Amino acid sequence: MNLILASQSPRRRELLGQMGFTDFVIRPAVGEEVADPTLLPDRLVEELSRQKCEEVAAASGADDLVIAADTVVAIDGTVLGKPRSAEEAHQYLHALSGEVHEVYT
Repeated sequence: MNLILASQSPRRRELLGQMGFTDFVIRPAVGEEVADPTLLPDRLVEELSRQKCEEVAAASGADDLVIAADTVVAIDGTVLGKPRSAEEAHQYLHALSGEVHEVYT
């Protein structure tokens, strides 16, 4: 059995190490995420994580254990998607600065 982290995130890799897991494979999902805009942020992050997990699990052994996660940021009930440009990233940061917002993982 292999433990597989379906993520390239250095932070997620670090977290697994802090929990004592040192022998795991990093195999990020590469497929396009399908985000349902009707889902609330907590359900959306679960759905995106499930998609990643299923993709990586399909290419893994039957005994392998796949860990997948995603992160969603919401402000005033609106989910901010992945920024498509540096300008959009700047707009997101400006909108979040000094404002209450939620981060779901």
